[in-house]
This record gives sequence, C-alpha cells and structure tokens, in this order.
Amino acid sequence: MNLKMYGWNQHLEETPLNLESGQSVGRVISEYKGQYKLITERGEYLAEVAGKMRHQADTREDFPAVGDWVIIRERPSEHKATIDRLLPRFSKFSRHAAGGATVEQIVAANIDTIFLVMALNHDFNIRRLERYLTLAWESGANPVVLLSKADLCSDLKTKIAEVEAIAFGVPIISVSALHDDGKDQFADYLSLGKTAVFLGSSGAGKSTLTNWLCGKDIQLVNTVRADDDRGRHTTTNRELIILPNGGVLIDTPGMRELQLWTASEESLDHSFSDIETLAAACRFRNCTHHNEPGCAVQAALQDGRLTQERYTSYLKLQRELAFVKRKTDVQERLKEKARWKNIHKEMRRRH
Repeated sequence: MNLKMYGWNQHLEETPLNLESGQSVGRVISEYKGQYKLITERGEYLAEVAGKMRHQADTREDFPAVGDWVIIRERPSEHKATIDRLLPRFSKFSRHAAGGATVEQIVAANIDTIFLVMALNHDFNIRRLERYLTLAWESGANPVVLLSKADLCSDLKTKIAEVEAIAFGVPIISVSALHDDGKDQFADYLSLGKTAVFLGSSGAGKSTLTNWLCGKDIQLVNTVRADDDRGRHTTTNRELIILPNGGVLIDTPGMRELQLWTASEESLDHSFSDIETLAAACRFRNCTHHNEPGCAVQAALQDGRLTQERYTSYLKLQRELAFVKRKTDVQERLKEKARWKNIHKEMRRRH
C-alpha cells in the first residue's frame, strides 16, 4: 500500500519518526468509540491506544483523531495494531464538543483544505458561515467556501456576492452534482498527497458531493425534507476516503451546532478583517465602538458601509471566544496544579 495515496507528503517526509524496533507508520481513517481503523503499507488494521499512551494523555486532544498519522505496532496475523504515539499535527479543525463540559472535539487532523459546504437553498446562512470561517482560520488549513446545489439557485451571482462580502480572500466555488457541473474546480485542492475535509450542516450535500467526486456511491444519501430543505445525518462518523483522481477527503456528519473552541483573537480578526480595518481608524486606540467620539465602526454602521447584522455577529463571537478562553484558562490551571501534586506525591513515595 502506497501511503502517498493516503496523504503522505513532503512535510511528513521531513518529520523525524524516531521509530523503535517493531514500529511502523499508519494513518487513522475512521474512529468509533475509542476503536480506530488504520491504513498502513501492509493494509488496514483495527487498532487501540497503548496503555502507556492512554495513561500519559491529559485531554482528548492527546488521543488520535481521523486524519492523524500515528506510530504503531502491527499484529498482521490478527489484523490488529496498537497505537504508541501521535506524529505532530500540522493542522486540525476543532470545535467545542456537544454537552456542558469544556472539551475539545477534533473533527479532522492533518488537513490542507477545509471545504465549508453550504447549499444554495434554505441551508444558505451567512451568519453560520462566519462562525465556520472563524474556526477554519484557527485550524492551520486553508478554507474554501463550497456552494452546493447550484441547480436550485436562480440568483447565483447575488449569493456569491453575499459570501464575498464576509469571506475576504477565501476562494468560493459553486457546483452542482446533479448536473455534473464544477468538478474541475477541485483540481487545485485534491491531488496526490493532499487532504481535504467537508464541513457543513445536515442537508448541505456533503455525502452527495463525496459520491460525485468518487464516481460511485460511497456514502448513503438521504433526501431533505420538502418543507424546509433540512436533512438528517447521513454520514454517522468521520471517515477518510481516497479519491480516484488523487487526494484524500474526510467526510463528516452534519453539525447541528458549532460552538467555538479556540480562543484566538487572530482568527476572529481574520474572519472580520473589514471591522478590524475600520477599528484601526478610530480616534482612540482603546475604542469600544459604542459611544466614543471619532469611532470609525459606528460611522460605518450609520452610513451603511457595515451592516448591523454583521456587527452583531462579530460581537457575539467575540463574547463567546472570551468566555471559552476564561474556562480553558481555569482548566489549564487546575490541570497544572494536579500535575505538580502527582509529581510531589511520587517524589515522597520514592523517598
């Protein structure tokens, strides 16, 4: 099995592997409740995390995710393997895991391109796209807005203009799998050694697009409800798929909610660079953009250069990132305190 077909590239060629006797390299192609499916030069294996790795893991981030490259010990006779450690990730798309706890969920790792899939029907939502872009910029991968179901849209130029108004510098492509239109636009993003991921809500057409690019039915496709164009989850878990023309694609379940995980102001600034540019022209450097004289942001709101909806979305995401940062800071302090407590306990035990 040639691992280049599964995304092995020049970056990984230059990564020190430090293999011990009996170890080899594999890539996680699917994961379900702590069980992993790997691809190696010898083929596919079911795998579990080694006890030492599990013991040393502090958070979910320390465990494998789909797309991860891992150092393993193969057991060919059993068609199984043990994962000893992760190779360093060069990118990852994470979100706040569902539920009340502040926990990171890595959706996909070691990806070059993030296709933010949004259908040109009732799924079209600029405010949700702003949220996806904020997390995409933080991932280390390059975002591309993928407008699907172009055959359902009678005003494509208007929709593209709406996306261009908030996705500065981000490539935008529109396709129709039904009419087999636009497949050539993927060529720059899906070639040998490159990995991409489809992200979007249920009903956006991710599984249909995957089947279209593969030239055959790889993923089950459900019809959307006629009354609101909403879809059910078709893909139930993340899976890495080889494309016939080169490249690797990770299909993901639709996301009904996308809570922010990372707390980087840079990603927010990148997504809302228009507001940041306006803010740089404010009279006061510490302007809060409310009632201060000489506020360029308020001036833009008043003369229509900036919409109230765009500004409200910016404030909402800003508050959410600040909240996540406060919670993660507290967790980091507690984790560090527990780590030193264990170190001191071990030192006392030895003496």
